[in-house]
Amino acid sequence: MVENKKLLIIDDDRERCHDLITILDFIGESCQETGSDDWQKHLKDSEHYIGVLLGQLKSYSDVSTIISEIIAADKTMPVLLLDDIAMSGDISNQLSQQIVGRISWPLRQNEVLEAIHSCQYCRDNQHAFSDHNKSLELFRSMVGRSNAMQGIRRLIEQVAETNASVLILGESGTGKEVAARNLHYLSNRSDKPFVPINCGAIPAELLESELFGHEKGAFTGALTARKGRFELAQGGTIFLDEIGDMPLPMQVKLLRVLQERTFERVGSSQPIETDVRIIAATHRKLETEVKENRFREDLFYRLNVFPIEMPALRHRADDIPLLINELVARLENDKRGSVRLSPNAVQSLIQCAWPGNVRELANLIERLCILYPYGVVDLKDLPSEYQHNDGIDAYPQPELGDRRQSEQQDELAASTTAPVTPLTSLPENGVNLKEFVAKLEISYIEQALAEEDWVVARAAKRLGMRRTTLVEKMRKYDLQKAS
Repeated sequence: MVENKKLLIIDDDRERCHDLITILDFIGESCQETGSDDWQKHLKDSEHYIGVLLGQLKSYSDVSTIISEIIAADKTMPVLLLDDIAMSGDISNQLSQQIVGRISWPLRQNEVLEAIHSCQYCRDNQHAFSDHNKSLELFRSMVGRSNAMQGIRRLIEQVAETNASVLILGESGTGKEVAARNLHYLSNRSDKPFVPINCGAIPAELLESELFGHEKGAFTGALTARKGRFELAQGGTIFLDEIGDMPLPMQVKLLRVLQERTFERVGSSQPIETDVRIIAATHRKLETEVKENRFREDLFYRLNVFPIEMPALRHRADDIPLLINELVARLENDKRGSVRLSPNAVQSLIQCAWPGNVRELANLIERLCILYPYGVVDLKDLPSEYQHNDGIDAYPQPELGDRRQSEQQDELAASTTAPVTPLTSLPENGVNLKEFVAKLEISYIEQALAEEDWVVARAAKRLGMRRTTLVEKMRKYDLQKAS
């Protein structure tokens, strides 16, 4: 079982610190609070923490000092900043790499979840901090806390700095090219090109020219000389995707390159030395292909120095909630919309077979963003092939926009003990009933939140509604606790 790591909160504002822990505990995040004068004792066992959240720091004149001390205790510990309170003093570029997110106060749920998610990426991919020139966005693409994904990350870290050939196996859509790019950018070849080529997408008669290049006049249409992928990847990495689809004659020529580290352009007899690392990938079972004489056995053993098998999504279903969060975050970052999924919808997706793996999930999330822009998708809103009711309790459709405005008012009026004073008579010019009901609803919501110190769960109980329903109404009316 994966350990549920804690978030260490360093904040000398005790009242706010208490509120923080209450809120984070409610959304399922374990926390440990401490002051700025005695936080060091907690990081003696830093492996138990997912990150550090910095608030008010009375024992420090600037935030850069405490970040430096955190790095000294654990150089891979992610840091979150609370508002502008922890921003006094200049932060160098190197120290700023340790900061993976900022959280505003009062807390916004989406902002908090995204910040904690960033911490989890860094703890899952600790090599992201080992070289600050690497892109964290790259490592974010290998999402997952399952044992299978943690094993894949360990294998990548172990083989990345070697020159061994790597064979990445797995079904279509499992992220084989993502793994190959991680291998390249963690290697000592990262400052050189990463050149991918899909061996199954190029006609057999053109594949040799694509790989090795050609001289002018080598064949009809060769009007100029052209470099191939091996020349373009000189000093770096070439990624041979779908190597199992490579024709047998080309397999012989590729084997020669692997053995002799030289090749010739099409139409030339001049050998060209090559210094590239080869990473190959395929969805086929190459052992079966070898037995049926569709793949050369000697080439298979040359490529299969260090095999990595990417797990199918159905075998790591516990990662689906994290993958959904990441895919939605990417769409939001690209200004392509957003969507939220109810717990029942997520549970239904966990039960799916996913023959298209992560690629299929990504396509589904994008489709939902188009169908329900900035809405909440419940189980019955999913396409029929993704609806699985096993073990799922009935859950009402999310209340979006004005779709159930009158029903919301009835629920509010029936669940509150405070009397509702109706209009004794209609004004001469009439009344905007929709606007009147909305103001009444806002008034009761603000009253409940104020009386419950803005603890959403307790306010929702006072109002006789689900916490998720109240969160949607607060977002609709832009209700926030005053600073």
